[in-house]
Amino acid sequence: MAEVTVFVEQRSGQVKRAALEVVAQGRGLADAWGGSLEAILIGTDLDDAAAKVLPLGPDHVTLLEHPVLSDYSVEGFTQALSGYVARTNSLALLLPATAMGMDLAPRVAARLRVGLASDCISISSGPDRTMEAVRPVFSGKAMATVRFSSARPVMATLRPNVFPPGEPVANPAGKITKKTPELDETKIRARLTGIEKDQSGEIDVKEADIVVSGGRAMMNSENFGIIRDLAAALGGAVGASRAAVDAGFIAHQHQVGQTGKVVAPKLYIACGISGAIQHLAGMSSSKVIVAINKDGEAPIFKIATYGIVGDLFRIVPLLTEKILKLKAE
Repeated sequence: MAEVTVFVEQRSGQVKRAALEVVAQGRGLADAWGGSLEAILIGTDLDDAAAKVLPLGPDHVTLLEHPVLSDYSVEGFTQALSGYVARTNSLALLLPATAMGMDLAPRVAARLRVGLASDCISISSGPDRTMEAVRPVFSGKAMATVRFSSARPVMATLRPNVFPPGEPVANPAGKITKKTPELDETKIRARLTGIEKDQSGEIDVKEADIVVSGGRAMMNSENFGIIRDLAAALGGAVGASRAAVDAGFIAHQHQVGQTGKVVAPKLYIACGISGAIQHLAGMSSSKVIVAINKDGEAPIFKIATYGIVGDLFRIVPLLTEKILKLKAE
């Protein structure tokens, strides 16, 4: 039995960065408990993905492969993951707080009849192999420390970009094992019929180290060009406030906030965003926050690391120009 189990999210064989962060935290928790770590991947043709995970320190990498799991299905993945974890009697199960992780984790917790701490920004080992987790509540205005009952495994989803990924080792000692999960295919009622990929090639805000966001002050979709230029110069992603998305300036996939995507990049630049609590809930965990707004009393300045009061249509292009100049030197 592995004391700590982590779910490793992969799409088409590509392991998500958020999953690597979860592996690193699982390794730390297992070490604190003096136990072992097992990483679980679900799908088909997972050999290459497993080879990327093994150097990060798990003692066991288990591949749950089945033809009906070639594409993500919440009902199929729930059966596979909950059934396997129930048989192993693991003490803890960690997942990334991605779209997939947040869809899967509550169903698995319900199957296992255990509690779940979601969107955690910190986990720590307690006495007697217990765990404490810290998660934002009330739209990020407060932090709750969560302790678990005696039911096992304890479960948590970890916010992406908050935890560092582990450092790979040259000669990993872990083992890779393939298993076929027992599935009731009649209970997998939803099937994937097709995938429409974003052809823009833009970075997803949830996975970016740098995010440049625009708000209602952008006034139209054409003006978002200066946001895209700055994001491109920095190698970052383009974000937006709900007001900008609702106004039709940019697609919903760019929305950051309580009703959009929660991000925690190393650098977040908010351009023309006043700082409504719903937006702050989605980006307040960013390491460095730069706010650009002509209103010096805007709430965004209360949480900003650096603030610039002025016209974003003059400041943002100047920043882009300076950054490109520095990169060229």
